[in-house]
Amino acid sequence: SPETTGLLKRPRKCDRKGLLFYCELSTLPKLPGFTFQGLEFPSFDGKDRVLHINERNYKKALKRFDMLCLLYHEPQPAHKGRQKQLQMTELVLELTAQVLEDKDIGFGMVDSQKDAKVAKKLGLEEEGSLYIFKDDRVIEFDGEFSADTLVEFLLDVLEDPVELISNPMELRAFERMEEDIRLIGYFKGEDSYYKAFQEASERFQPYIKFFATFDKTAKHLSLKMNEVNFYEPFMEEPAILPGRQLSEMEIVEFVHQHKRATLRKLRAEDMFETWEDNLDGIHIVAFAEEEDPDGYEFLEILKDVARDNTNNPELSIVWIDPDDFPLLTTYWEKTFKVNLFKPQIGVVNVTDADSVWLDMSNDEDLPTAEELEDWIEDVLSGKVNTEDDDDVKDDYDGVDREDRHQSDDHDDHDDDYDDHDDSD
Repeated sequence: SPETTGLLKRPRKCDRKGLLFYCELSTLPKLPGFTFQGLEFPSFDGKDRVLHINERNYKKALKRFDMLCLLYHEPQPAHKGRQKQLQMTELVLELTAQVLEDKDIGFGMVDSQKDAKVAKKLGLEEEGSLYIFKDDRVIEFDGEFSADTLVEFLLDVLEDPVELISNPMELRAFERMEEDIRLIGYFKGEDSYYKAFQEASERFQPYIKFFATFDKTAKHLSLKMNEVNFYEPFMEEPAILPGRQLSEMEIVEFVHQHKRATLRKLRAEDMFETWEDNLDGIHIVAFAEEEDPDGYEFLEILKDVARDNTNNPELSIVWIDPDDFPLLTTYWEKTFKVNLFKPQIGVVNVTDADSVWLDMSNDEDLPTAEELEDWIEDVLSGKVNTEDDDDVKDDYDGVDREDRHQSDDHDDHDDDYDDHDDSD
């Protein structure tokens, strides 16, 4: 409706790590005749909470807050569009700081040129990255730069790195977390080998979940004393760390060796880290809407393929649910020339986004697990590669216009946006 026009902002392109990010700044409008009691989305109140960190105040800021979040950014650009982008980024930090004002979390910005000495002392290296200082740890946020994602991420960092499981209800919740990498250990008590497990967990918080139990709950997981189970996403059977007292570094090493999952979901909180973690410069990417019947069926087929090939270190499939990234869907459709109203799987070059996609034009049947495995073998052997797509017919152009109405609508808005004067 006219009242809600402009709620969704067109994403701006960003060279950082080859994807897009967007800043979610708008809130629900107060429509005529409607009130939202109990659903008051926060909007920036105008109070400055984000500090300019320099040599004079950085030590004080580190001591003042339990947790300090620093955005390492490029110098003030001359281009008006880049200036606005930096302002929008700062506004996301301001809104995040406002929402978390009572959590003793500080926020600051470090200019890579003016504050280069401070950046070097603090170990800040990559422009555009947000670094979180907590106790003696530094955590780099590598996700979608929006206020809601940041708030959720930081609240997770505030939690204890190990969650204790002591009853069947908590155990059921743990078993349903199939999309996450998670570890669970059985220990005699908090003064035992558990300490090494806890120290190891701090190195991966909040990206990898650690759980522990000290009681008979362990029997339901067939855990022995001092044994740790490592659950890869979507896998039913865990990898087992031996039932002996391991050091912190031995646990850390094991996690690093196993953390690239055979099937992993692209998540807002670590999307850039996932995209960087490619195999030989490519990703096998699958698009499937979990809430859509065809998408759900295709995802179950992907799980079967991943479980059958979980011991293949050369295979890693990135699953993207378009519903999780509504502002990126049209961009992906244009870039990869695929219709995301139905499941897709292809191989993508992470450098130039060149891609080749499995022919799934038969609307009657999805490919079987065996057919997917055959195609994946061709990808891994090099028979299917991203240099072949120039010779492949552009199937996307043949998609029924009725199925593409949503993309056409977005194109119309893009034209309106391009006519917008940056000086307004």
